[in-house]
Amino acid sequence: MKKVLFPLVLILMLVISACSNNSSEKKESAKKEEPKTFTYESETGPVEVPSNPKRVILLSGFTGNVLSLGVNVVGVDVWSKNNPTFTEEMKDIAEVSDENLEKIIELDPDLIIGLSNIKNLDKLKEIAPTVTYTWGKLDYLSQHVEIGKLLNKEKEAQAWVDDFKARSEKAGEEIRAKIGEDATVTVFEAYDKQLYVFGNNWARGTEILYQAMNLKMPEKVKEMALKEGYYAVSAEVLPEYAGDYVIISKYAGADIAFQKTNTYKNIPAVKNNHVYEMEGNGASFSDPVTLDKQLEFFKQSFLGE
Repeated sequence: MKKVLFPLVLILMLVISACSNNSSEKKESAKKEEPKTFTYESETGPVEVPSNPKRVILLSGFTGNVLSLGVNVVGVDVWSKNNPTFTEEMKDIAEVSDENLEKIIELDPDLIIGLSNIKNLDKLKEIAPTVTYTWGKLDYLSQHVEIGKLLNKEKEAQAWVDDFKARSEKAGEEIRAKIGEDATVTVFEAYDKQLYVFGNNWARGTEILYQAMNLKMPEKVKEMALKEGYYAVSAEVLPEYAGDYVIISKYAGADIAFQKTNTYKNIPAVKNNHVYEMEGNGASFSDPVTLDKQLEFFKQSFLGE
């Protein structure tokens, strides 16, 4: 009996071992068969993109969106390259443009991202999957989630959006409680020899101030800048646009002679020390890295935190 039983046990063990090995092989095979690409529904149609992009090129901003999601960037536009917000991250990243196709080829990208008005779009598509976005078609937070979808990191993007909204809304409540619900805020910019005033969706912190924090905009700014997003003004009419509080986005090298005039010095916000200056270079971005920096700037300016 024992002689018969032993071969049966041995056979059973061999069968179990074979099944186990077979199962492991199937798991390994399943891992290997995970899709390396997926179809992203872009605003111009479906695009086959990498599920885990390793070498991304950015031709029109969106740099902070991609960096904040932990995706490797190998090439950026000149504005991103010179953006002081990204100084550390840009050290080993090449500067590229939509006209320098040879440089882009050298960098061997697996994904290219840009605005819808970039040049050589058809040629770029031959180099790597290329996805473009129309500026302003999505609001600044939806844009980040959309880029998260493209990079297969939608959950991470949405988590940041939810957290940022909670933090900025809380800061807005605290600021309104301090300055008053009816207090107005204006965002000016000094660039080269020109002055601009901004609406509620043209970067420079406008999305945070007017949308997230729900601070008020002067009527004159609403009238002239809200629809188009920005409006060029002269130094002589600054008082007409200045709110109770003024944010000035100032570029290095900008003509700031207007700040030495009596017209400027007699603006109530100036007299009351309610003018807060921010660096203009880099302020034109609306990505998570920039927005977090601007939120802290506004909290420090208005609340002294």
